[in-house]
Amino acid sequence: MMIGEPIQNSSQNESSYRSARQGRNIQQAQDCIYEFLLDIVRKWPPEEVLLEFKRLFIYHVDSISSGAMQAVYEIVFANNQEEFQHTLKRCCYILVNNWDASRNFKPIQDLVQIFADPSFNRYTASPTLKRLRIWINEFVQSKDFEELKLFTSRYEDRIVGPWTSRYTSYLLVPQYIDLKNPLEQREAARALSKQLKDRFKFDLAMYVAKSQIPAASDRAPKNPTALGDEALRLIKMIVARRGQFSYVNLASIFLQQIEALKYREFKQSLQRYLIFSVENHSFADTFKIKIKEKLDALYPSHGEETISDALILRTCNRVIDLLTTENQNDPAPLFIQLLSQGSPITLVIILLKIILISRYSRTHLEARIAGLIKHYQNYPEDDCDWVVNFLEIFNVTFAIYAENVQYNLVKMDQDPSQDAALFDPDTYRIFSQLRRDEKLELFPGLLAQDDFPLTDEA
Repeated sequence: MMIGEPIQNSSQNESSYRSARQGRNIQQAQDCIYEFLLDIVRKWPPEEVLLEFKRLFIYHVDSISSGAMQAVYEIVFANNQEEFQHTLKRCCYILVNNWDASRNFKPIQDLVQIFADPSFNRYTASPTLKRLRIWINEFVQSKDFEELKLFTSRYEDRIVGPWTSRYTSYLLVPQYIDLKNPLEQREAARALSKQLKDRFKFDLAMYVAKSQIPAASDRAPKNPTALGDEALRLIKMIVARRGQFSYVNLASIFLQQIEALKYREFKQSLQRYLIFSVENHSFADTFKIKIKEKLDALYPSHGEETISDALILRTCNRVIDLLTTENQNDPAPLFIQLLSQGSPITLVIILLKIILISRYSRTHLEARIAGLIKHYQNYPEDDCDWVVNFLEIFNVTFAIYAENVQYNLVKMDQDPSQDAALFDPDTYRIFSQLRRDEKLELFPGLLAQDDFPLTDEA
């Protein structure tokens, strides 16, 4: 036994050495391909870059770079499909990221179309080319390729396309927060998500402006939401919450009041803050029970610690999970229960109130929204219209409160006989403008009116 042990150890050492050497060879091959693509994407026209990409990965012949061609061969010959897929994915995002940065969007769509090349199904006697085509076909069937296709969303008609295309800005979030993804992919996902949000903000502001101007029926303003004629009324109701009981002011007051509180006391205050002004009693009762159960069991060992930014962030993230999806795949039971009570705007407002006291929870919330969208994406829109309604209200609300567009309400009908405590959206006009100064308050300039509760009807 003792005689055999050195032989076994020697064999293991030799195997480890070969594995490490192969790993170094693959990394060198990957670096060679990345450097080549980075060089040409910055210098060549997009159509020539796309042709070279096809020569490397599709045809595997006639590349202008013998080094890059040999590097692809070495990765395929190493028979490491995982590394090949990582290489291919990063190569795609090197191109996507550079074209996006130069606002050259059409080649991104063309890049995705390359993978529909019929040559994938042609017979070949070459073992290397056969393996290459099998791996690429499997890449096309993978989650990685589904994520890549999101980058063509700017070309899709959000009205006639898949209903989930309206929420691509959220579907991109998991890509740019996943540290396992290549840096190029994360940067491209973040940039496109911001572009899509900015476009929605602009379209919403234009819709608000144009929809209040009399126009011919054939020139009706384009509505960027799926809420139909109720969109403008909803926007007015969301903006109407103002004065000392505005959501922004309530959040500011809450943050002042919790300074120096123990964590145990903070959790109790958080429950009161989130449930404050909720008028739907069925919703409020359900929420109170579940939120108390969640918070009572959350981080009990920190109960006597003074509240910190880290504890606020973690706690708000866990409450977001409770209200959306706790396993990142399936809707949380409370999400389904609350929406089944017909109060999507109330749930959206509670989520907004969380973000107003923990702005760094915004990305976490959007990632959970993406999880919900992915769960329902294979359902026809009509079969999950209650979820779509929630997503539309969420989209509009966060475009109004958490972005850099300022909306103001002006009462047009000063009827003295009208009850001042009642809010009639039809008697108001709404105005929007882009805030140039990021330090500007969210809603300066709103006319001083008596405060009134925001109902759940939208």
